[in-house]
Amino acid sequence: MSARILVIDGNEVATRTRHMAVGGTSSGEGYAATLKRLKPDLECDIVRPADEEPKLPEGVALKDYNGAVITGSALNVYSRETAVQRQIELVKAVFEAQVPTFGSCWGLQVGVTVAGGTVVRNPRGREFGFGRRIMLTPAGRDHAMFQGKPEVFDAPTVHVDTVESLPPSSTPLAHNDMGLQAAEIRLKSGATFWGVQYHPEYSVAEIAAMARRYAEVLIRDGLVKDQAELDQLSADLVALNDDPQNARLAWRFGIGPSVTDAGLRLAELRNWLEKQVLK
Repeated sequence: MSARILVIDGNEVATRTRHMAVGGTSSGEGYAATLKRLKPDLECDIVRPADEEPKLPEGVALKDYNGAVITGSALNVYSRETAVQRQIELVKAVFEAQVPTFGSCWGLQVGVTVAGGTVVRNPRGREFGFGRRIMLTPAGRDHAMFQGKPEVFDAPTVHVDTVESLPPSSTPLAHNDMGLQAAEIRLKSGATFWGVQYHPEYSVAEIAAMARRYAEVLIRDGLVKDQAELDQLSADLVALNDDPQNARLAWRFGIGPSVTDAGLRLAELRNWLEKQVLK
């Protein structure tokens, strides 16, 4: 019998629509597709609590899931608006049902908040495109999530918020100059949460779509000079996605196999499936 995964899409419909309009993938469907790429026989159910009260398939309860993942989101968890609060309540119920959970970026922030930690706007600024020089802590080097991962690596990333404080029973697993990048939380229910501040599920093409979606913000913040420079950035990212062995473009972006080799980039998710979901 195949494992069943609950995919909690963190974005509102307007954000998903804008992202798809610039060539990106819907957050929930994209995450489910990545998981199925790793384990084709997985059964994935997508819920969108940012849009409405989540409804599981008929006859299915949270305890029936072998695992849950939380996608990224353009929301801010500290706003506590309705779209956020519904996700907090759902993740709280997932934790109480003892479902092993993995969170990417927003997913880490929601998991930390539910467990009692805090998230703030990052005083160091926006981290966009690729998280640089992510370094495993001593605990991270020995942790199952990072089996097969280099001790220092880069990863696709898009965020402006950061974890300010971890809840009790947490273990920091990775960090870089921008702050915490990964953690494990041992929950009161007995379940385990693994979270990363970056997006192992994103391809380089997805970062190109993010650049197009965030064009005005990136120009405003001075990360690119103008629309022409952004268009070239996006085109180069698409070219690198299509040709991961392009040494010229990899050198220009300052990235290596931890991003361009899908096996390395997806190691955290593969390890989560093998060590937490399918064990």
